[in-house]
Amino acid sequence: MYPNMSNNYCCGGGGGFLQSGLPEARRGYGKVKLDQIMATGATYCITPCHNCHSQIHDLNEHYEGGFHTLHLWTLICLSLGILGENERVYLGEDLAEIGL
Repeated sequence: MYPNMSNNYCCGGGGGFLQSGLPEARRGYGKVKLDQIMATGATYCITPCHNCHSQIHDLNEHYEGGFHTLHLWTLICLSLGILGENERVYLGEDLAEIGL
């Protein structure tokens, strides 16, 4: 993504804003990050924490981004072959049955 590293954009869900009760404002701030993700053309967006995952997943659904949002740990568990059937909610059809 560009910009990246220390110049990257925040998703807008951190610092307690995810639970603020102001979803339209939160989505407005997060639209910058969504546009950055959409510019990559990626099928999956890997997120490092729960707040990022919830925010980016919500942005994706609200603005119909069309990609899948995964926790980093989901990808790690999938690659190790230890991801349970009930933990595959956010996987697309291409990954949903790997390791079963």
